[in-house]
Amino acid sequence: MPSARAVRTTCPYCGVGCGVLAAVQPDGTVQVTGDPAHPANQGRLCSKGLALGETIGHEGRLTRPSIGGEPVEWNTALTHVATGLRQTIDEHGPDSVAFYVSGQLMTEDYYVANKLMKGYIGSANIDTNSRLCMSSAVAGHKRAFGSDTVPTCYEDLEQADVLVLVGSNLAWCHPVLYRRIEAAKASRPEMTIIVIDPRRTPSCDLAALHLPLHPGSDVRLFNGLLAHLAREGRADFGFLERHASGYAAALEAARADAPSIPTVAAACGVSEEDLARFYHLFARTERVVTLFSQGVNQSSAGTDKVNAIINCHLFTGRIGRAGMGPFSITGQPNAMGGREVGGLANMLAAHLELESPAHRDLVQGFWRSPVIAQHPGLKAVDLFKAVGSGQIKAIWIMATNPAVSLPDGDRVREALRNCPLVIVSDMCHTDTTALGHVIFPAASWGEREGTVTNSERCISRQRAFLPPPGEARPDWWIMGEVARRMGYEHGFSYTNPAEIFQEHAQLSAYRNEGQRDFDLTGLSQLKPGEYERLEPIRWPVQAESRQGTDRMFVDGRFYTPDGRARLVPVRHRLPENSPDERYPLVLNTGRIRDQWHTMTRTGRSPRLSTHITEPFAEIHPLDATQLGVQDNGLARLETPWGQMLARVRITRDQRQGSIFVPMHWNDHFAASGRVDALVNPVVDPVSGEPEFKHTPVRVLPQPCAWEGFALVREDLDTQAVDYWVRSLGQHGCWRYRLAGAAEHTGAWSSWARTCLGACPDDEWLEYQDGGTGRYRAALIRQGRLVSCLFIDPTGKLPPWQWLEGLFAAPVLDGASRMSLLAGRPPGVVEDQGEIVCSCFQVGRKRILRAIREGDALTVEAIGGKLNAGTGCGSCVPELKRLLASV
Repeated sequence: MPSARAVRTTCPYCGVGCGVLAAVQPDGTVQVTGDPAHPANQGRLCSKGLALGETIGHEGRLTRPSIGGEPVEWNTALTHVATGLRQTIDEHGPDSVAFYVSGQLMTEDYYVANKLMKGYIGSANIDTNSRLCMSSAVAGHKRAFGSDTVPTCYEDLEQADVLVLVGSNLAWCHPVLYRRIEAAKASRPEMTIIVIDPRRTPSCDLAALHLPLHPGSDVRLFNGLLAHLAREGRADFGFLERHASGYAAALEAARADAPSIPTVAAACGVSEEDLARFYHLFARTERVVTLFSQGVNQSSAGTDKVNAIINCHLFTGRIGRAGMGPFSITGQPNAMGGREVGGLANMLAAHLELESPAHRDLVQGFWRSPVIAQHPGLKAVDLFKAVGSGQIKAIWIMATNPAVSLPDGDRVREALRNCPLVIVSDMCHTDTTALGHVIFPAASWGEREGTVTNSERCISRQRAFLPPPGEARPDWWIMGEVARRMGYEHGFSYTNPAEIFQEHAQLSAYRNEGQRDFDLTGLSQLKPGEYERLEPIRWPVQAESRQGTDRMFVDGRFYTPDGRARLVPVRHRLPENSPDERYPLVLNTGRIRDQWHTMTRTGRSPRLSTHITEPFAEIHPLDATQLGVQDNGLARLETPWGQMLARVRITRDQRQGSIFVPMHWNDHFAASGRVDALVNPVVDPVSGEPEFKHTPVRVLPQPCAWEGFALVREDLDTQAVDYWVRSLGQHGCWRYRLAGAAEHTGAWSSWARTCLGACPDDEWLEYQDGGTGRYRAALIRQGRLVSCLFIDPTGKLPPWQWLEGLFAAPVLDGASRMSLLAGRPPGVVEDQGEIVCSCFQVGRKRILRAIREGDALTVEAIGGKLNAGTGCGSCVPELKRLLASV
């Protein structure tokens, strides 16, 4: 049988922008491998990328438009939305409507959304979920460079002699880049890696130095570095005199804020010796890259943190050359593409300035649009506050789930419930679609065409290799059809994404003359066939060269009016809300290795649901003792904005006084698992980015009379359960972890039958031990296992892996039935323990046994014996920790 043809496309997850080869197999499944020809990943993929084939099924997909929950024809839904938007604008003005879009969109989708909103509706009330992850970097770039320009490329990470990771758990959040750095470190052992993060994360495994600073103290740390560089005579005055301004004021502010190493060390909560070592390494090493991510950006002082970092590179002239520079690593696959087309409420397309009359005239003239937005729109948090106050009366949400991801999430839900018109375009049902009046079924990854731009400015193609399910359509098509029905036919006559990309590229070239950083002149005349074959390329792509640009500012010219970079004076300031007696700890939110955003995609993969199965709170041992919480027990987290339940993980990797909670769980996967409902809605005054890293919180033990788990083919009735979390298992079953505060002594049977959905004709097996309180039940229908339930007051539950295997059997044999009641597998079955390696499903206990047996004493030996760590490599830091523990 001939092999399936592989389609070259791009991964839909993080900002690394990995190339993917996707091949539809004869049985309809999709085989996904890394594209060795793509410059970003060179064939590597992380666990999420390798599991993409498991996430593209049609189960749970939206396949028809609907109004008020009832399916309708496309024309009916499109006309309804166009009429609703037009009436709202006519009655209340253009600023009464808003779009909230996403870094999951193609650049072409993003372009159409911004053109419709800013150039035809005439409002800038369009913002993006990228506001939540990289808008502080954008603001910092513009203050320093005069433009939102990332000066570096991925090769610089490998060529640096000192690599500083600030607020970035690269090993889990951008694993392929971490593997590239790991390989570079192996080939050049003298390369030094420094991690600056309140937590000790897996990224620290490569680090020579970890600075666990106080949350929010980054500005003072880098002001201290700037002052130290001046003391050490490390200023590049030739660069400063020719290419920069403001360094005297920036240095004066730094010296006032951070006068000495002892002062900074005390303020940041790190040792003087470690701080001095960091400053020394930065000062004495020419090739330094400072890579920063959400730990810097997601702060009410995020923009100042970004500029404090950039100041140190400008002061020493370490920019525009190989192996050096400040490097913002984005969170989403097309956060950069959204910035290119003006996806933020305070930007115009092509990196033009919304507040510049000349730029507004330029864009309106190019678009030949009837109007142009005259002032910046509302940024994400303020936008949803305006929905809640009634200022915004119609909102269109595309490819994102703000009911889960925005801070103060309960207020966001309340705002959407009260909004007269909520339109949602998405691929599947989410917490947000549940609040929509009109739902559009959107095409998803593998079904749509377009481009995305990664963190190093590299534009790559996403290509379709599957037909959309049902009546799902691309976002650009949906918006174009609504625009036509609003009377804007001449501006939205696109028939394919290639036409949109060409217009986007032509706008970047329009009256540019080298004055703007974003320039796609060299791609502005692409024919459809050339667009289809477009290879990855870093912008700018100017007319004289179609090769792209690796590094920016090589000539020392910046995009400010005088061509000079700006060093920006910044000072440390306390967060708006600090811990107090009532809320004594600091809540820090973030990501885990195998999940993405609100799990609408990764939650569909059984493989990705085995590594970490529950929301958790990492707590330092001393804090745990004071709080009275137990490792692996449950805790209730409360802030002034909301509350949630989480599994406790006691670890010294967590800084005392802080807790860490991942942001992925939502109402589809957990009861009371939305951490962003707790998050402080305060924002950075410049960028509008929310404070996800510093919310005052208190932690209380959550009493449980019993714990258990269930495996079911269909949904479990959880109405009478205080705590539940579910994840997709193998063979089409769902895993539920359960806990309750109420005793069910003597009443388990009727309760279990209700939860499992037993019918009179079903076969029912159960076992109850009155002395220990253990209870087991199984529901069998026509000889096939439908569901099973295991309860234990002590929380000591059997491994679930062997139980999942029973769901594959068409008929349960006698031994399997007995094993269900006994709570253990027939014969000798190895208990793997918690899964560490998602690629090969290798568990912690199995790895530890191999280490203790003495024939797997290195990471390589573990890989040779168990395959763990030989797939994507994302679990290698955990393998190292297990080796160290033994």
